[in-house]
Amino acid sequence: VQLEESGGGLAQARASLRLSCVASTPTFSRYAMSWFRHRAGKEREFVAASRRGNTHYADCVKGRFTISRDSAKNTVYLQMNSLKPEDTAVYYCAADSSLITSKLKNPSAYDYWGQGTQVTVSS
Repeated sequence: VQLEESGGGLAQARASLRLSCVASTPTFSRYAMSWFRHRAGKEREFVAASRRGNTHYADCVKGRFTISRDSAKNTVYLQMNSLKPEDTAVYYCAADSSLITSKLKNPSAYDYWGQGTQVTVSS
């Protein structure tokens, strides 16, 4: 499975951005699709996940970020509102077909990753 992200860029604080990730698989609906991010000097961290109709979020983005998916386009989105400078990071799309819910937040559990897209939020 190949994943290709897009939509990153530079934004001011309190602005919005939408990230997209297209997956090259005919069985897109079977995959848990997630977003992680890597901030400078920190470990890669979970942001949001979509699996079997359910969504999961990191506490730091709840109420601001929304993950959604369009099966007709094999695409998962991350709508990011009320951006903060601390959201600055490289954002990665990840996919796996066999994850259980308890593993969704563990980056090492995913088999497939995109190349990442930079999001920079200025104050």
